Parts: sequence; C-alpha cells; structure tokens
Amino acid sequence: MIAFVFPGQGSQYVGMAKDLSVCAKDLFETASEILGFDLAKLCFEGPQTELNKTENTQPAILTVSYALLREFSVSGISPAYVAGHSLGEYTAALCGEVFSFSDAIRITRKRGQLMQSAQPEGKGAMAAVLGLDEETLKQICESIKNFYVDLANLNCPGQIVISGEAEGVRKASELAKQKGAKKVVPLQVSIPSHCMLMKEVAQEFGQFLRSFNFNDSKIPIVSNVDAVEVKEAEAILNAFVRQLYSPVRWQDCVKYMISKGVNTFIEIGPGKVLSGLIRRIDSSVKIYNIENLEDLNNVKKEVSG
Repeated sequence: MIAFVFPGQGSQYVGMAKDLSVCAKDLFETASEILGFDLAKLCFEGPQTELNKTENTQPAILTVSYALLREFSVSGISPAYVAGHSLGEYTAALCGEVFSFSDAIRITRKRGQLMQSAQPEGKGAMAAVLGLDEETLKQICESIKNFYVDLANLNCPGQIVISGEAEGVRKASELAKQKGAKKVVPLQVSIPSHCMLMKEVAQEFGQFLRSFNFNDSKIPIVSNVDAVEVKEAEAILNAFVRQLYSPVRWQDCVKYMISKGVNTFIEIGPGKVLSGLIRRIDSSVKIYNIENLEDLNNVKKEVSG
C-alpha cells in the first residue's frame, strides 16, 4: 500500500524544478499571475533571500510539489493515503482534489503573509532539540516562567522542534542541554510556527478559508493536528486552521499510515527531509523521493515493476 507525502517550508532551494519548466509552464504562469511576480524565475534563479520569505516560499513549494505530482500521476500509480508536513498538507489536499490549484496558491500566499505578520521580527524563535523524548521536553517547556515556549513539530524519535517567544526558546534550549539533549539547533526562522502565538492569525485565516469552495477529499488525508485521516471538507478546513497553532505530529502521522497497511512512502517535492524522518520512524518501509524528472522516471519504473 502506497502513501504520497509532501514537504513543507525549509525544503526550498534555488534551482528546484528547473527541469519542469516546460511541462509545468502552465502552472507557473497561473501562479505568477495570481502572485504578481514571476514564480518560475524565483524558483529557478532566486535570489535565495526572496525565495526564503514565507509568503513566497509557501506558494513556491506548493507549485513545485504539485507539478511533480501531476507528472507522476500520469503513471497511474495512486496512493491509499496522502499527508504533508505543515505546508505540505495543502499539496496533499490538492492531490485529493479538495480545491483548485489557483485557490491553493491564493490560500498558501495568504497563509504565509499572516504567519509572517503574527509576531514582530525577532520576538519569536524555533529550535530543533535532538535526543530528548516528548514528555521530558514538554516538562521543560512548562517549567519556563514568564516566557512562552511549547512543542511545535514531533518529527521522529529524538527530533522535536520547539517554538515560542525567543527568550522562552533560548531558556528551554539551555535546559534541554542540561537534561541530556545531544544537540539543540536554532532554526533560521523569525516565525514561531505551530504554537499559540499563531492563534490570533489562525482565526483570521479561518475566515479567509471560508471564502473558498472546499470539496471532500477523494483520498484520505492524514492530518498533522490529530494524526488521523480526514476526508470531509469541513474537517479539512478546521484542521488547516488548528494546524497553525498546534504541533505537527509527523511521527504519529507516519505510524498511523503504517498501522493502516502502508509499506511504501513516496515523497514528492523539493528536498529529502521527509524521507529521512520516515526512515528514522520505521526503517522497514520502502521510501522513494521525487524532486526532479529523473527521480520521477526512476520511481515509475521501480514501483510499477
């Protein structure tokens, strides 16, 4: 049984999808028209600083992932489940035909803008903590007084991201090292994603989402928020809103799909982040990665054969 998974923010790089420029020309043109700038040029040529701006990154990764998905879908290989890491959940919804590609561009652009505006520059921070379990890290976050910090991404065994006010993240990071964390890596972001500092913009985002037509998904989407499958339009919309201020339970999402019989994961989109995480969650499953046309043709042969 196969699952398609889609990467989130942080997987972008200049030059991604360059070999898709001809076959995905229509998608890049549609996205560029909506965004008001040449998205293909930004993806293929950069500069990286512009590509890294959240409001640009989100529609860029979505377009590249969807372009690869569309090309791969021609092979007739279809998933039993889909899932995405944070932003990747929107590509998963596109795979399930929950909304149109143009609506997905508008939604991810707005999502990026709202996330960027949620906190003043420098107030929020995130850090990856390696080598501590969820319970220990949760207790550390709760012990920090006067500054807010919480768990944001439960990625795989021994890798949890914390998010919150910059000082709260700094204090929790220090305490995590004292409690035996192998390493703490501050993330190069100014946005404290997937924590309660996003609650206010999440409400505005929910109102924005209601201006679009959502369909029930044709494929079960395993939601980041609860790590269970959702198909109904209303449940998907609600999960998108909650996802902004709730932790991404990626490890639980992968375990859920495996418990349902998934033994093959195909990561579709830039980078190989999810493939690495899945390997650490369960090394017995088959994992493929598609981030260019060469990968796409190789995986077609492997999976079909």
